[in-house]
Amino acid sequence: MRKTLYIIGLSAFVFSCTPQQNAKKSSYKPKSPVSQPKTAIKTQTQEKPKPQITNDHGVEFFTTNIADATKNDNTASYGSIVSAKPAGYKVVKTYFPAIAQNFRQRYLILHYTALPDDKSITVLSQQALSAHYLVNNTGDNEIYQLVDENKRSYHAGVSSWRNDKNLNDTSIGIEIVNAGYTADATGKKLFVPFSDDQVKKVAALAKDIITRYQIPATNVLAHSDIAPTRKQDPGPFFPWKKLYDQYQIGMWYDEASKQSYYDLATSTDFTAKYNDPAFISSVQTQLQKFGYGLDLSGKWDDATKKTIEAFQYHFRPQNYDGIMDAETWSILQALSLKYPVK
Repeated sequence: MRKTLYIIGLSAFVFSCTPQQNAKKSSYKPKSPVSQPKTAIKTQTQEKPKPQITNDHGVEFFTTNIADATKNDNTASYGSIVSAKPAGYKVVKTYFPAIAQNFRQRYLILHYTALPDDKSITVLSQQALSAHYLVNNTGDNEIYQLVDENKRSYHAGVSSWRNDKNLNDTSIGIEIVNAGYTADATGKKLFVPFSDDQVKKVAALAKDIITRYQIPATNVLAHSDIAPTRKQDPGPFFPWKKLYDQYQIGMWYDEASKQSYYDLATSTDFTAKYNDPAFISSVQTQLQKFGYGLDLSGKWDDATKKTIEAFQYHFRPQNYDGIMDAETWSILQALSLKYPVK
C-alpha cells in the first residue's frame, strides 16, 4: 500500500514539473481539413468500331479500309483473308485488322511478249516466265489472268527504280501480245504497233489495278524503264501519252515546262558541251535521280546510251536513238520538275 502511494505521488510530481510549453504542444488541436488534388482517373480511349469481316461459305473477306490512306496505308483485302491454322490452337480475329499496313503491290509494269497469242499463253503459263495478266490480240473482250495478284509473278527479273530493286517482289506485271521489233540493215530497231482493242484493254485493266492499290504515277512503268540495259518493251509504239491524257495513267511532262527548257537549251550552244564530262555526269545524275538504275561513269558508255534510249521509248518515241539532244534533255528536266523524288 505504501509503495503504491509512493508511485502515485511521484507521477503527480513529474506532471507538475513538466514545462507549460511542452504541455501546450501536447494538447490536442483539431486539424483543419486540407484539400488534396484529385488523381485524374485515366480512361481508356475507346476504339472506333471496326467493320465486320464478311463470311461467305466459310471464306472470310475484309473489304473496308480503316487505315490512313494519305500515308498509302490500306487494310482492305481484295480477296479472301489468308490465316494460319496452327495445330491445337484457334486463330481469332478479335482485333483484326491492324491499321499499320499497306499493299505489297506498289508498281505496275507493262511488257510485250514478242510472241503471237498462242505461244505467249504457253510460255507465260507453262514455263519459267509469267505475268499476272496477259492482254491478247484476238479482238475479244477477254483478259487472261495467270497469277494471283497477291503472289509474285516472274516478269521483271533483275530490275530497279529509284530506291527499290527486284521489282517482282512489289509489282503487278501486264504482258501484251505484240511481235516486238526487228532490226534493219543499219541496226535500227523497227517496232510493231499495238491494236486499239489492246490499248483499251490495257487502260481498263491498269486503271482498275492503280485505283485499288493506290499506285502512284511514278510507279507505272515500262519493263525498259526498270531494266534499261536489257529490255526494250513495250517499246516506242506503246501510247503512254494517250494513257496519260485519256485515262490519267502514268507520267507525262507538261508541254509549257518542256518548251521553256528547250528554249533555254537552244539559246546556248547545247552541242558544244555535249562531250564535256561534267555535262555527261550531270545527265547521268538526273537520269539516276529520276529513277533509272545507272552508274555515274562520266562517259557516254553503252549503259548510258541504252538508258537514254529507254527514256525515249517512254517519253520521246519519235526519236529513240539514245542520244541526249536538246529535246530529250528538255523533257527530262520537265519530268524531274513535275515528279521530284520525295
